Amino acid sequence: MPSKSRTLLYFLLAVLLASVLGTVLQTQFNLANLQALGAPIPLAVRLQTTGLDLLGFSPLFAVLVILGFVFALPAASLLARHWPAARWALFALAGALAVLAAMALANALLPMPTLIGANRSLAGTLGLMACGSLGALLFAMLGRRSASGHA
Repeated sequence: MPSKSRTLLYFLLAVLLASVLGTVLQTQFNLANLQALGAPIPLAVRLQTTGLDLLGFSPLFAVLVILGFVFALPAASLLARHWPAARWALFALAGALAVLAAMALANALLPMPTLIGANRSLAGTLGLMACGSLGALLFAMLGRRSASGHA
């Protein structure tokens, strides 16, 4: 069983992965929407905008991920103890639902129609949920490695 400090580190790494991936995805969806309207988006602009969003948007997205993961990851851990064969599916689902629930909560509480632009389309929402799944799977993998003594 990993120590509390190690579990916290794994949690933060999972949040970091989901937040960075979600930010990059969000940026590229926004740029694709601008490009669809006829705006030229050269590679240099894509890279610069992605970098700026990693600095400016990722902290906000990380808060949403934390809000979702703080409930979803312990729940997935508990369920995985009872259904070890479903461990990976449980964490993937927990991560996806955590991001979906956090975005729904933010959209319900904030005055703007949709806080995260990528969340305006099914593809974008599914992509952001996949980022949550990857973060949750990282948490599960690190926790499993630690529990088996391979960390």
